[in-house]
Amino acid sequence: MKRPPVLARAVARGLSSFTGERAAQLVPQARLAGPMPWVIAIMIALTSIAAAGGLSLSNLADAARAELRGGITVQIVEAASAERDRQAGLAVSLLSGTAGVSSVRRVPDSELARLVEPWLGDAGSSADAIPIPALIDVRLSGPVTPTRLKALRGLLASTVPAARVDAQSSWLAPVFSAIKSLQWLALGLVLLLAATSAAAVWLAARSALGSNRGTIEIVHLLGGTDGQIARIFQRSIGFDAVLGGVVGLGLGLAAIVFLGRQFAALGSGMIAGGELVVADWLAIAAIPLAGVVIAMFTARLTVLAALRRML
Repeated sequence: MKRPPVLARAVARGLSSFTGERAAQLVPQARLAGPMPWVIAIMIALTSIAAAGGLSLSNLADAARAELRGGITVQIVEAASAERDRQAGLAVSLLSGTAGVSSVRRVPDSELARLVEPWLGDAGSSADAIPIPALIDVRLSGPVTPTRLKALRGLLASTVPAARVDAQSSWLAPVFSAIKSLQWLALGLVLLLAATSAAAVWLAARSALGSNRGTIEIVHLLGGTDGQIARIFQRSIGFDAVLGGVVGLGLGLAAIVFLGRQFAALGSGMIAGGELVVADWLAIAAIPLAGVVIAMFTARLTVLAALRRML
């Protein structure tokens, strides 16, 4: 069936190609006046902060594992200071001559006193007040395995009865477990925020379709297809997503830098291992791009699905 002459001439004049600024004017919007860009900005900012937290925790865990790899701690648990010093010296001598041991260092008593001072106060510096076990830091040439740990315990058992041998990584096993849980939480937050952003775009597209129903019907009469109409809304929401993404990324980066400085002021060596590297910053910078893709894809699917039911 042929179009009426008036509609045919209108299509011939370019109304059949709904692209560019001319197409965007079919869905009039005031940029940054509506809630959509701000909603996307908030979502991008929160997603950036959550992603930065997850990446920082991953770097921290990797740095801690690398630091503790091959580390063993030997404690000489003996109340008498003279006997404690004798067994500590014997343990250092035995471990220094053991194959596979790269370094042995007895931690000075003054250093131990500084470590326990926040909990024991000045009493920690007095061996008579509270006896503190002698501490020996041992580094193996390879990773700590249960077999190597058992062999070292057997080596010290007969001659150094007060020795307690532990892998340093075992002390922080609960910490690594907590870090892993926080990483999963950060990933869950990122996915939840992405789903929330898609839901916000879905609601915005549905609202725009309802308020422009009359215009859409006219466009269909002029020969516009569902795909062309979907591109109009897709372009409009994509523009809002770009604006919101830029603003959200700026807010997120400001929060990340602020929090990074706060944690850096703590002066903890373990926290220093959680610094973000170049690859992490690139991943965070890609979040707004992913947000724009999600917004435009969601808008297109929403509009196409609604048009099939509408017309």
